[in-house]
Amino acid sequence: MPAAALVSALALALSACTGGGSAPPTGNAGSVTGGDRAAREPQVLETVEGLRLPWSTVFLPDGTAVISERDSGELKSVKDGSTTVLGSIPGVVPGGEGGLLGLAVSPNYDSDKSLFAYFTAQADNRIARFTLSEPETGGALRLGGPETIFSGIPKASTHNGGRIRFGPDGHLYVGTGDSQRRDQPQDPNALGGKILRITAEGKPAPGNPFGDNPVYSLGHRNVQGLDWDDAGRLWSSEFGPTVDDELNLIQPGGNYGWPEVTGAPGRQGFIDAKVVWPSTAESSPSGLEIVGTTAYLGALRGQRLWAVPLDGENAGNPVSHFTTRYGRIRDVSLAPDGTLWMLTNNQNPDSALILALPR
Repeated sequence: MPAAALVSALALALSACTGGGSAPPTGNAGSVTGGDRAAREPQVLETVEGLRLPWSTVFLPDGTAVISERDSGELKSVKDGSTTVLGSIPGVVPGGEGGLLGLAVSPNYDSDKSLFAYFTAQADNRIARFTLSEPETGGALRLGGPETIFSGIPKASTHNGGRIRFGPDGHLYVGTGDSQRRDQPQDPNALGGKILRITAEGKPAPGNPFGDNPVYSLGHRNVQGLDWDDAGRLWSSEFGPTVDDELNLIQPGGNYGWPEVTGAPGRQGFIDAKVVWPSTAESSPSGLEIVGTTAYLGALRGQRLWAVPLDGENAGNPVSHFTTRYGRIRDVSLAPDGTLWMLTNNQNPDSALILALPR
């Protein structure tokens, strides 16, 4: 694979969560053209106030936004500028990086009205399905009770993963963290440090690379974002240790190296990241949304929006927007009307910024 970035300093404190370094982030520069859109800063159109540690935004077909709050365990809905509490998720046990995390709307929502949530429970991280009752005229959405479809994902105070998303194939993809258990990411029979691929009923999806096993790819440290480009290729964002945050192009059965390697060292048997941020102080990439040929990533420690031009399987040099202007950015999500919603984190209170993307 083409070199994507600086070679990782493999001996550097691989178990740490934050750290230094000041080299610029690097992608497959030279192999990517057409980065003009990535270079232009989006315009802030509106701000939705009054959120508390929001983690994920998804959209119903009518444009209603549903936002998860990590520590409160609440779901909030936003429609026509009005924010309401949709409900609380029973069984959420917040702590550290755990709590109510990723959301996904069923691809068959028009018929099944299903919403899926990834959350930290007493003993594990798990995924539950909920049914939303559509409002009658003048009414409000109502949240039904949970049906756990998948459990046993290891939990810890950090590295809980949490992003879930339905793919073009109709199956649910799940980003997990290593939960500080460094033996898990390289074990194809463990759930930590993986991207999983399951059915809407929580079973291993047909055609998975390890047979009747939910694991789709392995060797991950803490997967935070998932999305597909226009050609159906899966990309993911991932936290590095003190060095080497990553944007990865995911292959079925691919091994992305953790904890043996980080970044793009070109080591046989492992797949290099397509973009590497050598300093986690500049990124800690969380939510990921691909719009056309641009990947947008929210940065937590980096407190900015990153825009990365894509060209097929190659990624160009990231461009930074809104640096330190809005604090930590947890998620970015494309709305049905073409705007990009960007969640701030740890502002007390937080907000959702609605952005007009450059054309």
